Amino acid sequence: QVRLVESGGGLVQAGDSLRLSCAPSDRILSTHTMAWFRRAPGKEREFVAATSSSGGNTYYRNSVKGRFTISGDHAKNAVYLQMSSLKPEDTAVYYCAADRGGWRGTYGDYAGRLFDYWGQGTQVTVSS
Repeated sequence: QVRLVESGGGLVQAGDSLRLSCAPSDRILSTHTMAWFRRAPGKEREFVAATSSSGGNTYYRNSVKGRFTISGDHAKNAVYLQMSSLKPEDTAVYYCAADRGGWRGTYGDYAGRLFDYWGQGTQVTVSS
């Protein structure tokens, strides 16, 4: 089975930057769509960002556009979520996910059902 391990979460101040990493147990970046989701306490899971297997396509939720960047590094077999200008509302547990299906074009908060593999999550807390 494919395992995804996230890292890089932590406690930061509003306006700071943070980079999350996702390390798959297998080399799946070339065959899977990779994405990040997040879930805050008491709230439903939210889609954050996704990138196609080729890295040529990306999609973001509106609230993170211009602030977050998803990318993959095939040589390092890792996926990243570079977050800048962090806001308190970004506070959540962030999850890495992989979908063996093709690029869907657009993704929303209910897209989690499309993903086959999930990481354990990493906590991101942004203070005011």
